[in-house]
Order: sequence, then structure tokens, then C-alpha cells
Amino acid sequence: MSWQLGPAREFARHAEDWARLHASLDARHASSLLAAEFVAPLLEQFGRGDELLACWRDKSKTVRAMAIVRPSRRGAWSTFQPAQAPVGLWLQQTDIDTEPLARSLLGALPGFPLLLALTQMDPMLLPRPADGSCVRTLDYIDTARVTLAGSFDDYWNARGKNLRGNLKKQRARLEREGVDTRMVVECRPADMAAAVADYGRLETSGWKGGEGTAVSVENVQGRYYRAMLEGMAARGAASVYRYYFAEQLVAMDLCVEDGESIVVLKTAYDESVASNLSPTLLMREQACRSLFDGGRFLRLEFYGRVMDWHTRWTEEVRTMYHVNYYRWPGVGRLHTLLEARSKAHSQPAHTTTTSP
Repeated sequence: MSWQLGPAREFARHAEDWARLHASLDARHASSLLAAEFVAPLLEQFGRGDELLACWRDKSKTVRAMAIVRPSRRGAWSTFQPAQAPVGLWLQQTDIDTEPLARSLLGALPGFPLLLALTQMDPMLLPRPADGSCVRTLDYIDTARVTLAGSFDDYWNARGKNLRGNLKKQRARLEREGVDTRMVVECRPADMAAAVADYGRLETSGWKGGEGTAVSVENVQGRYYRAMLEGMAARGAASVYRYYFAEQLVAMDLCVEDGESIVVLKTAYDESVASNLSPTLLMREQACRSLFDGGRFLRLEFYGRVMDWHTRWTEEVRTMYHVNYYRWPGVGRLHTLLEARSKAHSQPAHTTTTSP
């Protein structure tokens, strides 16, 4: 039982092993965010070239764990974590203890590293370990989800009066003004290129365009989302939500799906719409109704940092985490000490003033 390491740029050669391992997990743990079709474009578009694909086999040569890691700083490695990946690229069967897996990988990595960090772990996919002499966890962000159980009306009536009343007024106003609203859901691979192009136009026309961070068909983000969504759609695991005021496209969601959940990866809206209208929230209300009524999924996942609007949409929040595995206990203690000193030095100095 040992880890085999190879260049992650050769992921295509091992994609079948990754897909087989992913398919072996129960539905709760087989997240779409760890599907081979999600991972391969991440490496292609955002990899630096120094990433390694790690594969752990048991005595029968069955693949039981895989990960994509890269050096993060001197003496340290971490899971490959581009901004477009909501969770760290660590995939394992859940009947295996993660700590010995991670520590054995630490020992197998080149350069004799002292630390291996698994970043952006979801406690629903991989339970948070207890801190120990060679293990330390850190909070990452709180993230939200909606459990799609019961009826939409029961769920909606449990939302705050302000949210329900505001959206009701918006719908009434649009109806008075003769503006028809509609939502279109696209799932075919052939639809994804146009969807990413339209999504890019929405983002580029807003503040992200001004900052140069918007998705565009010409940039690496656009190439990633197109390739990923086409690959996921080919296995029936992607959907794009479009929302219209009459013929005007005013909001979009880019989503991926697995056996139990649908994940909203990206949301954009037309910022030229009047400020007292919320096309994204109107789309979200209709999408939630459709998801509750459809009964296909158990959860709607957001994965971004919890914002104020999330707390109006749901009370379900969990904390994602990072976990550090150290080669020796002393390394962990030293790392903790150095971080504490760094935080202390970064605090602003306190001054005391006295009256004359």
C-alpha cells in the first residue's frame, strides 16, 4: 500500500481511475466538484506545471485515494486550489482514515516537505479531524445550502416577510408594466458555449468587467467554464439557468449536479436593470420552486462565503476548513508559534492619551 506520484498534466491518462474512484463513493460523498470532468479543465487552464497526481492503491491494487497537490512554499505542499475550485482536490473512499493517508503522502512527496495542507475541505464530504500532535485544522469560510425537502410553499412561508414581500411587489410591478418574466434551463453540451458567452457579456458589462475579473470567451476563465460545463453536461451533470424580462436576459446561474445536489457555481445579472428590481432573487425564487417541485435533488449548494442574502434564503450554514499535516509534532508547534507571533506583530499598536 503506497502512493504513486506522476505529473498532473498527464491527468487524462489516469482520468478513468479518478472517475472509477469517484463513482465508487456513495451519493452523499460523490460531489460533482470532484468529478473528473470538473477537475481536468482546472489543470488544463490553471495548472502551473508543477502539480503532481497522487494515487494510493491497497494490497489488491485497487485505487482507494487520489489527490492533486503542488508545492505551496518552501518545505510545504498543498492540494491544488485554483479559485474556480470550491473544494480541495482530494478524493478518497470514506472508510479510510484520512490522517495516515495524508501523512504517508507527505512522506512520499519530493523535497522532504515538513507540511501537507488539505485546503477548502467540506465537512459533509470529509469529516473534520480532531487536532493532534501532527494535525491542525483551521476554519476557512461558512457556506450555505438549502435542503430541498417538503413543499416549496412550506419552505417559502418560512422565509422572512421582507424577502417574500419585496419579491411579491417586484413581480406585481413587472406585471403592471406588461413585462413577462421567464426562466429557461439548458442542459445539453451543445448549449454550453453560447451560455458561457452570454454569461461573460453579463459579467463584463458590470463591475467585474471594470476590474478585469469577469468571465469572457477570450480569457482563461471562459475557456475553463466552457470546457468544464460541456464535459459535465455530457454526463448529464450541468445546467444553466437563464432569466428574462421579456426578451432581455437579466440573470444567469452556472450549475453542476450530482446524485444528491445541485451547486450554483457562478451568478451574474444585468446591472443596467433598475436598482429596485432584483433579477437574481426573482430567478432564485423560481428556480427553488422548480427544484422543490422536481424532487430530483436533496440539496441546493452555494459554496461561496455566506453573504447577507444567503441568511435570508436559508438558516443552514456549515464551516469549511483547512487541515495541516506535519511530519513531526515539533513542526506543528513551531508553525503555531510563528503564526501567533506574526498575528501579534500585525496588530495595530494601542496608544493611550491623557487629558492635559
